[in-house]
Amino acid sequence: MRAFLYGIVLRWKLDIRSNTSLVTCYLVPLLFFAIMGGIFTSIVPTMKNTLIQTMTVMGVSMGAIIGLPPTILETYGSDIKKVYRANGVPLYLGVATMFISTFINLMIMSILIFLIAPIVFDAILPTNIPFYFLGLAILIIVSLSIAIVLGLLVKKQAKLTMFSQIIFLPSIMLSGIMFPVNLLPKPLEIIGKVFPATWGYRLMLNSEFQIENLLVLIIVFIIAILSIIFLLKKQVQE
Repeated sequence: MRAFLYGIVLRWKLDIRSNTSLVTCYLVPLLFFAIMGGIFTSIVPTMKNTLIQTMTVMGVSMGAIIGLPPTILETYGSDIKKVYRANGVPLYLGVATMFISTFINLMIMSILIFLIAPIVFDAILPTNIPFYFLGLAILIIVSLSIAIVLGLLVKKQAKLTMFSQIIFLPSIMLSGIMFPVNLLPKPLEIIGKVFPATWGYRLMLNSEFQIENLLVLIIVFIIAILSIIFLLKKQVQE
């Protein structure tokens, strides 16, 4: 257990020093929040009611889907994997430490938005704060599980960037955080329901537990976990 905790701390320190993690988990989400928070609340004053959730979903989606897969690929698509084997370290350990490290980074970024938004943009706090953070944690976990699948599945950086964008952009545009989903054409509204950001956003908006908002996230998470197990087994055989 001590070695595992040391691995998490070491991974977190490496991520903090990594330009990719620093940009995708902190710099871009917080810069987007600083610029667009004022624009959104000026154009649509009622946006203050959902600004925290909107900016958080965007930041989590970017940090997970754009930020984590390159780190996974860098580890499991290089000689680092051989170092794991040579020292008898299970391959899942790298995935676990990167998962927890990125979770911590995204939670810190989300807390910063939660604390700053009411002060700077007069944003309204969620009515049920414990449930809000529970929904946030679920969204981060599911998003990271998808990111790990991408990092293990795609073997080339150029393709990985393309697939990450294919998931990230619809997550932002079709989830309802930019504009109400009822303004979208029906086919796009249906497509938007495939992405965890849609259901995570709804989960964080509601002050009461609603199983329909959680069900899709559970299904996606289970599929992602099974995919990760399968892909890690393939890594062992390679």
